[in-house]
Order: sequence, then structure tokens, then C-alpha cells
Amino acid sequence: MQVFCVANQKGGVGKTTTTVNLAAGLAQVGQRVLIIDLDPQGNATMGSGVDKRALELSVYDVLLESSTIAEARQRTDKGGYDVLGANRELAGAEIELVSVERRSERLRGALVAVEADYDFVLIDCPPSLSLLTLNGLCSANGVIVPMQCEYFALEGLTDLVNTIRQVHANLNPQLQIIGLLRVMFDNRMTLQQQVSEQLKSHFGDKVFDAVIPRNVRLAEAPSYGQAGVVFDPSSRGAQAYIAFANEMVERSRLVL
Repeated sequence: MQVFCVANQKGGVGKTTTTVNLAAGLAQVGQRVLIIDLDPQGNATMGSGVDKRALELSVYDVLLESSTIAEARQRTDKGGYDVLGANRELAGAEIELVSVERRSERLRGALVAVEADYDFVLIDCPPSLSLLTLNGLCSANGVIVPMQCEYFALEGLTDLVNTIRQVHANLNPQLQIIGLLRVMFDNRMTLQQQVSEQLKSHFGDKVFDAVIPRNVRLAEAPSYGQAGVVFDPSSRGAQAYIAFANEMVERSRLVL
């Protein structure tokens, strides 16, 4: 089982879109996948067709050790993967976890019990560096960083790389950046092409070959509770995420 955080400390860069579409793409190429939604907004939960308001058990219960992942997970109707959902309760977990033992390792401990059930676990992290994000980073083999090719995105990336180094040094020695995924890409914009080239020259093969274009169908899909690759498989965005899923399978064999 390989565990990847989808993380970026900058908001609005397509973390949830990437998590949900990569999960559905991996399921389509024959992988067993679990999404863990660590964001109290619950967007990955809703975007997978699971009603966050109706959750009896959620990632909140797992972090507080009142439930197991096997008890709390739900199957998506059409995505072909499982979801450990989140809702607003999760915001309270931050405060409750502050005083408990092993507070940054609760998720890692819970994942041991489902190790045989999945090939990939994808963790959708909130944009801030919080105890929730820390639980994700402590559980993961690596980090997938979705980013737009814009000037300010490079600054946010520096912060994230520093955070990953600190977690690697102090809490999780196997944590590494698996790769940078260029999202919402418009190749008509010169600046985006320039930033893309900067990324490739600086990070080399850490930049995924797959590039996710700016695509209306990907943006529409969550309102139907579906991943874009399920909602409109023929769209450019869906095709790009399928290519990314194949690349992830290949790369994870090489890296881990």
C-alpha cells in the first residue's frame, strides 16, 4: 500500500480536483484506492458523491480513535474507490488533538489495519500547515504537489518544500516529494510556459510529464458528485488525469 498526500500550502490550486480525479483514474486502471479527506470543508467527500452532512462516522472519529477506517469508509457510487469522509466536525479535532499523545501519528496508526485492502491511499490535505496536515504528512510515503504555473506559486512551493524537509527530519524519514503536477495549464499564456520551464530546469524529473489543462468539464463535475474522469471521460481534463494515473502507477513502482 502506498500513501500519498496531495498538498500545497497555497489555496485554490486544484488539490481536491487532483485527489478525486487521480483516485477515479487509478480505479479505472485496476488499482484499489482510498481517499482520506483531511479538510474540514469536506470537498473531496462531496466531490466523490458522499453526503458529508449524512456521515455517521468520519475521519474525525478515526483521529480520535473512536472508530476504525474500515468502519467509517464508504464506497463511491460511480468512482470505483472508497472515501474516508470529512465534515465540519473535523475542525474541532484540531483542538481536541492538541493535548493527546501521538497526536501527529493517529492517522498512521489507523492505516495499518487496512494495509492489505488498498494499492493507493490519497490524502487530501487542507491548505494550512495544521495538525491535520501533519497527520497526513506523517502517514505518507510521499507528497504530490499540484500547482499552477504562476509567479506566486513558486513562492508557496518553497514553503512547502521546507515543511516536507522538517517532517522528513523529525517525524517521517520516508517522506519525499514524489512529483509536481502542473494544473489549470493554459499553453497560450507565455508566463505559464516560462514558469513551467523554470520548474523543469529546477526540479528535473520531479515534474510529472502529465499536464492538466484548464477545463470546464473538470470544474462542473463536483456539482454532480462525480470525478471529471467519470462525468465526462472524453474531455481533455479527464484524458489528462487518466494519463497522470498511469504515470503515477509507473512512477510509484520506481520510487518506492
